[in-house]
Amino acid sequence: AIRSIKLLVSIITESIIAGRQRFMAERMMKEQGITMEEARRQIAESISAKRLGRPEEFADACAFLCSAQAGFISGQNLQIDGGSYPGLV
Repeated sequence: AIRSIKLLVSIITESIIAGRQRFMAERMMKEQGITMEEARRQIAESISAKRLGRPEEFADACAFLCSAQAGFISGQNLQIDGGSYPGLV
């Protein structure tokens, strides 16, 4: 008999170029009187990888977790953040 295994994986994104990063950059623009490019540069500088993540990097991780190759992964937190969070979740 084949048993189904429920996959419980939490994906944590903080540094992906998306709505939240756009919001943070716009806030910095207003507060500091800087351009979008400068705001994104400052955000990227605060990340260990020194860049913002690309949405396709997030999508690739999701695709992997939904694939047969990840069939034995369960109950994990995956931080897709370029090292911006200094600890483990």
